[in-house]
Amino acid sequence: MTANVQIIERDDVPEYAVVPYEEYSALVRLSEQMRDIRAYDAALADTGETVPHEVVRRLVNGDSPLRVWREYRALTQATLARKAGIDKTYLSQLETGRKQGSVAALARLASALSVEIDDLIDSRVRTD
Repeated sequence: MTANVQIIERDDVPEYAVVPYEEYSALVRLSEQMRDIRAYDAALADTGETVPHEVVRRLVNGDSPLRVWREYRALTQATLARKAGIDKTYLSQLETGRKQGSVAALARLASALSVEIDDLIDSRVRTD
């Protein structure tokens, strides 16, 4: 880039910089590239949990998210129910879709499974 810049001042303080359009376009491209680089670096730095393809496949195919996560964490229904402080029968009903579950129960289950509550919402359950 050249130094072909016009500075406009107000009260002896620089207020605007006027640059040729080609230089402005180059600055915009460089700025977008820098945002992409920062996003890439942030993605690489993410130390979040990775999930096996089989788990993702089951979730995408509509299996009960609660069951998928419980089985992935290698927990029995009894163990998960105990960790979440809910009845095993209630957990079974949640897994099979016979009950939707209260927000409080889903929050306790999410905590016990180390996932977000949204990860347990069954997309097959209608809310209307």
